[in-house]
Amino acid sequence: MGRPPTKPKKLKDGFYIEVRNKRAASGVKVRRDTLAQMEMAIKEYERTKEIIVIGEIKNGKPLNPKKKKK
Repeated sequence: MGRPPTKPKKLKDGFYIEVRNKRAASGVKVRRDTLAQMEMAIKEYERTKEIIVIGEIKNGKPLNPKKKKK
């Protein structure tokens, strides 16, 4: 067994949100193909979870800054 990888994973092109439990330190990144699908996912999760909108990812880099939504 070798060392665990330290290089961060590359994200696919698409729209991302981070979904986490309220007052949690980490969460799960959820990817959608279109902006409309991402907005539907936000509406679905916002009742019970804390949502952080990462925005659109192209070539592994975000095009928009992070925004917090409760």
